[in-house]
Amino acid sequence: MNTNNVTYLNPGTVILIGIPGLEHVQFWIGFPFFTVCLVALLGNIILLIIIPAERSLHQPMYIFLAVLAGTDIGLCAAIAPKMLAIFWFRAYSMAFDACLAQLFFIHTLQCMESGILLAMAFDRYIAICDPLRHTSILTPSILGRMIVVVVIRAVVLVGLLPILIKRLHHFWSIQIAHSYCEHMAVVKLAADDVQVNKICGLFVGFSILGFDMVFIIISYALIFQAVFRLKQKEARLKAFNTCTAHIFVFLEFYILAFFSFFSHRFGHVVPSTHILLSTIYLLLPPALNPIVYGVKNMVIRKRVAQIFFLDHAHQ
Repeated sequence: MNTNNVTYLNPGTVILIGIPGLEHVQFWIGFPFFTVCLVALLGNIILLIIIPAERSLHQPMYIFLAVLAGTDIGLCAAIAPKMLAIFWFRAYSMAFDACLAQLFFIHTLQCMESGILLAMAFDRYIAICDPLRHTSILTPSILGRMIVVVVIRAVVLVGLLPILIKRLHHFWSIQIAHSYCEHMAVVKLAADDVQVNKICGLFVGFSILGFDMVFIIISYALIFQAVFRLKQKEARLKAFNTCTAHIFVFLEFYILAFFSFFSHRFGHVVPSTHILLSTIYLLLPPALNPIVYGVKNMVIRKRVAQIFFLDHAHQ
């Protein structure tokens, strides 16, 4: 807690300082982050072009992948413009309500991504453990309902966070030691009692990320159990191969997510390290997801080749 008695009453603006301790090199740090965002936007836009156009990809896994791609584009759009403006143009100030809006969109899209990964795990479970009923269980209407539930859950639960912050009126500082508006980074500035905010943040984190991670692990435990029961080695490898892309995406998302989540609340990580890693956690998965799924799927690889090489060759 701040030792001076100066507080800010209902501040209209906040100051995002970027990466504490690395202000002198932030300009150069912006370029690799810009590259990652560019790869993420390009890769996910290509997925959103290919999946609707290719009838063979009109399957639950790729419908979920298209939703994931849209979520990843939204995440980059919510973070990158302001972050790069801080790094390159020293545009540190931000309206307090705009900060809360950014906080809402970032955390909502994070939670949607977690929900889509759970839906994809459920799809793999049905495809491998009950393949004959796969299409009858995951009908288009069921897929639509699952996606709607994922969105509503994220919007309602994350919506509590900015609402509870708005009830706070006195702040020790308006300087946020971060490159974007993150829930705990904003809450820590408050001079009022923030116990409810902290409890709600933990509740949202565990009820979404924790819940999803537990059920994804259960799904894959059942999948591996079913795979190892197969007698033929080729059948086991083929079944396992259909899951490798999702396992990679699942691991990269949750390992980075929980590191960021716990280090901000309970850890003693150097601020610059925490902020760099939390930004990487938000921007790296959107860049890697289309690459991982594109490399694994022959149809996507061929369509990407047509877009970039064959069309160029015909010119």
